[in-house]
Amino acid sequence: MDVLYGLHPVEEAVRSGGGRLERVLLARERGDARLERLARLCRESGVQLSMESRDQLTRMARTDAHQGALALVRERSFLVLEDLLALKRDDGTEHRFFLALDGVEDPHNLGALLRTADGAGVDGVVLPERRTAPVSATVAKSSAGASEHVRIARVTNLVRSLEQMKKANIWVLGLDERGTPDYTDFDFRVDCVLVLGREGAGLHDLVKRTCDHLLRIPMAGRVSSLNVSVAGAVVMYEAMRQRRQVPAPPKPAVQLKPRKGLGS
Repeated sequence: MDVLYGLHPVEEAVRSGGGRLERVLLARERGDARLERLARLCRESGVQLSMESRDQLTRMARTDAHQGALALVRERSFLVLEDLLALKRDDGTEHRFFLALDGVEDPHNLGALLRTADGAGVDGVVLPERRTAPVSATVAKSSAGASEHVRIARVTNLVRSLEQMKKANIWVLGLDERGTPDYTDFDFRVDCVLVLGREGAGLHDLVKRTCDHLLRIPMAGRVSSLNVSVAGAVVMYEAMRQRRQVPAPPKPAVQLKPRKGLGS
């Protein structure tokens, strides 16, 4: 059984209705409007609710940052890549947009990226099984509960998965400080997956070679790059902005290069 804590993560777990939620526990000492609203939502949703001492919640959460709200949830079942590839968009737009993470190990970065992915309308997130932060209570709290809504596929080998996405006519776009073109010059109105690399080190070499394009964020200051969660937010929202434009221009700002051969 997993534990979620914090007002937003617990509320989103209740709203998601995904069948993982076992019980919600609220601190009896805290009697403000936000907690009462959450209690009312649990009752309306038919979720089992109990009032406990704040100390008991702290022991269960192993932190005092629970804000008086805690949820017991069954272990999350992840999708497989084929589930994401089979998705059809239901908002009238034609092209799909995915996010893949290559070794993001900080749970706060992962949570922030999942929150942005949800806000920017990303269709699904691809996470490797190794060298990635687990989707934990810390991630859920950092994502303000968005991790309960984002479709996440766990894959054994990221490079193989990116090759599989290529076979499904999805363009693979890596973000790299030495890449070209600038991210604003790329037309995101295609089926594509944005690949973000490790904190500090960026994309692994093999992942980088697998990408069809390497995009960069221009930097005007003295540092050469942004934190991965900030960089991901910048590009995801540019992609959302472009994909909302109707009609599309006659041709992309940057012409798509001939696709790299599979296995290159």
